[in-house]
Amino acid sequence: MPSPPVHRSWRDALSIYLQAPVITMLFLGFSAGLPFLLVFSTLSAWLRSEGVEVAAIGFFAWIGMLYSIKFFWAPVVDRLALPGLTRALGQRRGWMLLAQAMIVTGLVGLSTLDPVSHLPLVAGFALLVAFGSATQDIAIDAFRIESAPEDTQAAMASTYIIGYRGGLLAAGAGALYVASLASWEAAYLAMAALVGVGVVTVLLRPEPARLSLTTQLIHEPRVRAFLRASRGRPRLLRRLGAWVTGAIVCPFTDFFSRHRHRALWLLLFVAVFRISDLAMASMANPLYIDLGFSLATIANVTNVFGIAMSIGGGMLGGLLVARYGIGPILVLGAVAAALTNLLFVALALVGDRLPMLVMAIVGDNLANGLASAVFIAFLSSLTARAYTATQYALFSSLMTLPGKFLSGFGGLVVAGQGYATFFLVSTALGLPAILLAIWIRRDPSLVPPATPRSA
Repeated sequence: MPSPPVHRSWRDALSIYLQAPVITMLFLGFSAGLPFLLVFSTLSAWLRSEGVEVAAIGFFAWIGMLYSIKFFWAPVVDRLALPGLTRALGQRRGWMLLAQAMIVTGLVGLSTLDPVSHLPLVAGFALLVAFGSATQDIAIDAFRIESAPEDTQAAMASTYIIGYRGGLLAAGAGALYVASLASWEAAYLAMAALVGVGVVTVLLRPEPARLSLTTQLIHEPRVRAFLRASRGRPRLLRRLGAWVTGAIVCPFTDFFSRHRHRALWLLLFVAVFRISDLAMASMANPLYIDLGFSLATIANVTNVFGIAMSIGGGMLGGLLVARYGIGPILVLGAVAAALTNLLFVALALVGDRLPMLVMAIVGDNLANGLASAVFIAFLSSLTARAYTATQYALFSSLMTLPGKFLSGFGGLVVAGQGYATFFLVSTALGLPAILLAIWIRRDPSLVPPATPRSA
């Protein structure tokens, strides 16, 4: 039997948040969160305020599909060297800077347009922002995983969540505030200027240590096998085939060769871990409104308590993982994410009661913040350092797709069975994640324990 892990002291666990890589993720998280709302709810508010038809605005939601399919171009971000940028900054920082340039270009372009007269151009620039944002996410995730050991990943995830929430606040409330005082054009120019937070961070922080792309390709057995089998073929074809093998084939075969019969169970766990909270998300706001809460009350409670608890949950998750390791906190996160849906069952039954609304939002956001921090750390531990961008992009896409798909049926369940039954069903959807988390917790090869800080 493996010996029990030696835990860090609480003081050493807290000191992780003072490490430079952990603090760095606060600013990169802000850079990642900033563009998101600028092509979703904030853009929708701008278009509607300018008189764009609601039907046309609805099509802009399709822009969000770029975030769910980013694993298609993740191998390019992982392995393709950018002329000039990669040599000067490194693979991760070079791609982050290019992505930030795309975001700035898109936001400045949006600020120059009249939405009513140039709606196709608005869509084009919004797509550029979303593509740059998704590309930046790929590079940031790889940078984070490669910048620190596994036992620091949860703390880095929690500061990333804090920064991300800050970016959402700036792009949501901040942009609306600037638009109300000045104009929408000024708001989008101000948001373009805030991208500078990420640019400065990229320029100041060092590139994570990793083998050169050429060295990685040479050392990959499947690439060497391809080169041996393709002797006599044109040189360009061999180089392209070697790159495709190393960038696209190897990340997937590596995962299955490392985990073998457990690989499919791990992918199933990735798919179902957040299914409970993602499936219920589409019916939360309709519940508040149908119970009679005003929009102002909903906004105040979700902003004040929701954001504060999400940040607190993320920090708590990072601290607990540093103290006890990923395994037990992964189980705790799965249980908390599922059971807090029962608070919405209670809210649906008791009706228009402000304390119950506060309790539901506090519990939901605290649990989701904790679960997100530990789950990001777990996903990071599953990736191989040679394929961080590609493998993590696949995991993060798989993590959200099932829950988002099921959330589309939420209205049908509510219409037929009521809100209480819907949230009870969403709680039950979390049971497979709990059972799989317990199985993973019992396998020490899948969840590295917390390690004591050296004296």
